[in-house]
Amino acid sequence: MNPLSGVKILDLTTLLPGPLATLILAEAGADVLKVEAHAGEDMRRFPPMRGKTSALFAVLNRGKRSIGLDLKAASGKQSLENLIRDADVLVEQFRPGVLERLGFDADTLEKLNPRLIVCSITGYGQGGPKRDVPGHDLNYMAESGLLSVSPGSPENPTVPPALIADIAGGSFPAVINILLALRQRDQTGKGCHLDIAMTDALFTLAFWGLAQLDATGKPPASGGELLSGGSPRYRLYKAACGGLIAVGALEQKFWSKFCALIELPQTLVDDTIDPAATAAAVAECIAAKTAADWSAIFDGQDCCANVVRSLAEARTDPHFMGRGLFSGKAGLPDGDAAMALPVPVSSLFREDEPVTRAAPVELEKVETVIACWPDSDDGKAR
Repeated sequence: MNPLSGVKILDLTTLLPGPLATLILAEAGADVLKVEAHAGEDMRRFPPMRGKTSALFAVLNRGKRSIGLDLKAASGKQSLENLIRDADVLVEQFRPGVLERLGFDADTLEKLNPRLIVCSITGYGQGGPKRDVPGHDLNYMAESGLLSVSPGSPENPTVPPALIADIAGGSFPAVINILLALRQRDQTGKGCHLDIAMTDALFTLAFWGLAQLDATGKPPASGGELLSGGSPRYRLYKAACGGLIAVGALEQKFWSKFCALIELPQTLVDDTIDPAATAAAVAECIAAKTAADWSAIFDGQDCCANVVRSLAEARTDPHFMGRGLFSGKAGLPDGDAAMALPVPVSSLFREDEPVTRAAPVELEKVETVIACWPDSDDGKAR
């Protein structure tokens, strides 16, 4: 039995933050029903495509079911009401106030289902001066100050390699708080409204910078701190072939080993004397050999240095393959299957999960889903 078996979730979200959150819950056994517009959500049309199906949509929504409703029409609202009465959780990421304008304000939702947990995901939250300001991941990172810590040089500003606000600020806090709300409901019998602001959680990721600001009154220097490129011990260095070497030798034992392996002149090993000179010397040493050479040299050594690998290389690494990260599949039409996105749910909580679970490529008939929605409850969640 999966820990969330019997928990029924209505997913009114699109794109990334909400769908990833409900994917994680589905992987732990929740019954997730996506409620999309009649034409389907925009992610269905995002490339790359596998046949007529968006690969992005498939990996974010495997194991879910999906229907199309017009929430501005009376029939669509009535259908949603029927679903809400038997739901445990409703996840939405409309802009603040939209759910209320559709007729589903807090009082209405409580009357329909006092045990319902509503999780609202937005950029800046349901209240405050910025609540109506539109944005995307990069905007939220910029607004929180996190981006200022390591934006690259003014001549070559760097876009972060991950959608940090969407995932670390939206999806993960949503999952954490939904699970806490379910636990609280076990104790009180009442639902609640969760206000998940993606920008809020970015301050958590800047913990060391905030601590420095609080202690010294000075914000982290752009690209100049221990973990943002200011130390020779924690940097990227270019090899002779153009490949990059990631060095994270913060502790002295790792730094000493690393310096010995690259044959750094002894006079420059103490990086407190002239960090810039040490960094320049390390760069010169690394540039003398290819990434493949350094990979062989660092292999098996306790030095916290390794080659920056491509996603393709990482995905086929025996370590990650052996841990089963890419063993699952999202089923598609005609027997095709996309990879299942690895999510941080322990295998202990999905032992009986089939390796292949279908992605909701086709929207189901609303009447059929509503008719069986109450029957899907095994009594465990309510």
